[in-house]
Amino acid sequence: MKHDVQIEVLSELLSQLDAGVNADAGGIRACPAETYTCPDLAKREWEVLFRNQPQMVGMTADLPKPGSFLTTEDFGVPVLLTRDSEGKVRAFLNACRHRGVMVETAEKGEKSRFSCPFHAWTYDATGALIGVPMEDHFGTIDRSCLGLIELPALEQYGFIMVHPDPKGVIDPGVVFEGIAPDLETWNWGRYALGFAQTLDMKMNWKLATDTFGETYHFKRLHRDTLANNFHGDVLSYRSYERNHRMILCMKTIDELRGQPEADWRIENGGFPVYFLFPNVVINVGNQRIAVVRVYADPENPGRSISKISYYFEPSVLAENPGFAQLFSEGFTRIVADEDYAAAETTQRALASGLMKEVIFGRNEPPLHHYHNTFRKALGQEPLPFLG
Repeated sequence: MKHDVQIEVLSELLSQLDAGVNADAGGIRACPAETYTCPDLAKREWEVLFRNQPQMVGMTADLPKPGSFLTTEDFGVPVLLTRDSEGKVRAFLNACRHRGVMVETAEKGEKSRFSCPFHAWTYDATGALIGVPMEDHFGTIDRSCLGLIELPALEQYGFIMVHPDPKGVIDPGVVFEGIAPDLETWNWGRYALGFAQTLDMKMNWKLATDTFGETYHFKRLHRDTLANNFHGDVLSYRSYERNHRMILCMKTIDELRGQPEADWRIENGGFPVYFLFPNVVINVGNQRIAVVRVYADPENPGRSISKISYYFEPSVLAENPGFAQLFSEGFTRIVADEDYAAAETTQRALASGLMKEVIFGRNEPPLHHYHNTFRKALGQEPLPFLG
């Protein structure tokens, strides 16, 4: 984040604290309960938001050097990602061109070749078919036409993106719209992976995303955790076409009062949180980030899976190898045991059919933006203001 932007944000947060105000969405909106419970909507969201949009599959640290590979099925397509000998990230349908068997079942590792366990057809890191056992018995084939099916892939700002459709387009101007100026300054491509975990929860995927969308609950739900270090009811917020940036206010911001603005740093008073459409939340700490990717279950609107990965400035892990585990435990305690636990009760209440809507306050602008962004992608009208 550029220093002039840091000063702008920190000044805004201090002004809000002094005035006793918060970010303002301009009104209160009603969100239909079926947003979280409708099976037909869940299937449509899966096709539009997950199967037909570029998806973040990891960071540069997940493919740390040539010969690294990574597999995923998080959005319904089995994908194999490689970093070839020239350092380029590539993505493929994880399926042999012979009979469709996955050529790699490990989650990640290092390999220069991928061999199908069924008949040992073998491919290199560029997806080229380089080996067919008993080819004279099998019959004449054109190997150049039978490489792994390649998917569009992009590595930028430390993010690795894949499009599930071989004919899909990854436009970085669209993917990172609005937040690119910040992302290019963080240099997360140099970070190392410290820890990763999966949370399988009984709640709609949008409820999981909602928990990262306001500070109104800090003094209440997090009174014994986050409220010790953060001012609740204060928020710097910027929304764009599909993405957004929110800066939470840390209590250490009070120490900046009286200091020259030239010495202000965002990590001394603010905690940036970025939303990358459609399902990624990046929580930015000092020399560390927690990246949350939330996935829907197309068959069950009352279930979601959160993949959380923790990345660090390498020197942090070198100096304190146990810090990644400690940080992840603290993050999980707040997100899983407080935020997600509360959201699971919301899911049960909405599933009863007795609540027709939930309410987003004017002090919860990210929730307005999340849902109107999703609704626009689905061809729906924006959520209405009440009154």
